[in-house]
Amino acid sequence: MQSVPEEWREGGPGGEHLSPRNVGALSDSGMEGEETKAERGTTGDKETLMTELSRLVQSTLKESSWWEMRGVDCSILVGAFLCLPPAFLLLGSSQPLCFAAGVLLMGLAHGVLSIKGTHLASHGALSESHTWAEIWAVFFIEICGSFIARTGVQNHVKMHHAHTNIIGLGDSSTWKVPCLPRSVYLFIAPLALPIITPLVALGYLRDHSVPHATRSVLMVALGFYSQYWLLLHVSGFRSPCGTLLCMLVCRAMFSMPYIHVNIFQHIGLPMFSAAQRPKRIHQMTQGVLNLPRNPLLDWVFGHSLINCHVEHHLFPFLSDHMCLKIKPIVSSYLKEKKLPYQEDRYFSRLSLFFHRYQELMVFAPPITRLAGVQ
Repeated sequence: MQSVPEEWREGGPGGEHLSPRNVGALSDSGMEGEETKAERGTTGDKETLMTELSRLVQSTLKESSWWEMRGVDCSILVGAFLCLPPAFLLLGSSQPLCFAAGVLLMGLAHGVLSIKGTHLASHGALSESHTWAEIWAVFFIEICGSFIARTGVQNHVKMHHAHTNIIGLGDSSTWKVPCLPRSVYLFIAPLALPIITPLVALGYLRDHSVPHATRSVLMVALGFYSQYWLLLHVSGFRSPCGTLLCMLVCRAMFSMPYIHVNIFQHIGLPMFSAAQRPKRIHQMTQGVLNLPRNPLLDWVFGHSLINCHVEHHLFPFLSDHMCLKIKPIVSSYLKEKKLPYQEDRYFSRLSLFFHRYQELMVFAPPITRLAGVQ
């Protein structure tokens, strides 16, 4: 566990944050603040690092158009939807190359909707309206992602983001399966993620009221059955087993890099105790890592999960495109203030986890009640 210098320590919960719905007030509900009452009492009128950085980002947000704030990412999601009709038609072809193209197109579309879409929806980054934000969360997380929207948002936004790398709270323990050998965990088990995710969701149903649990089950079932029905009646599949196998292949296409990305960017970095947590800017710069840009994963996962993960954890309400836009501001500011700005290559992290699997993934803090979108 990382030892926290005295000047890094959090003054207490609460505080103010930058939010798209109240930029001027610097508020982001549900997240723990860096500038707390206790800090303000000791620092007087001096501007804290997080407040200063927020002010720089706020200036950029005020100058940004709707297209930059949400339009770019919404257009990518719309593009994924438009890929579905040709994908279903190609899957009905008897030509091997056309069929393979249909599988790839279907897998790509599902990856964008179930990873990028669920992640943006969990943060309410797709709409300024609270009502529409809830609708998109249900659509992307439940129908496309096969998980419970309310649980996904709670575990991801309220726990993982608020308590990033705090042991027992947001330490990414949900991604650790100590009983699995390293090769199985890294390269085989992720392929079962489309099956595991709805099973994990079932375990959370007891935490919800009967009407809400029923709604979630129906939405998840709708997502599965609609794809199954279309494969039978549009693509012309004849065998139920073949149809289910095709669904599994398409849904698991990006499961392996999805698991990799989620463990690469937090596990193995400094962790802190809840009693001695650092100030937010130190917590995020120490416990979050950026991967380099990747043409495929940038589109499917989004910048906030790949090359702008540090920016995303500092300002989690921003869309992928806006995280990319503020990246030069954040990186230059952190380097100017002598704060870490951690970056590493995908295969470098993969090699690290493969060779230090026991240390990082087996001899680790116990699993906590975290699951779902990351």
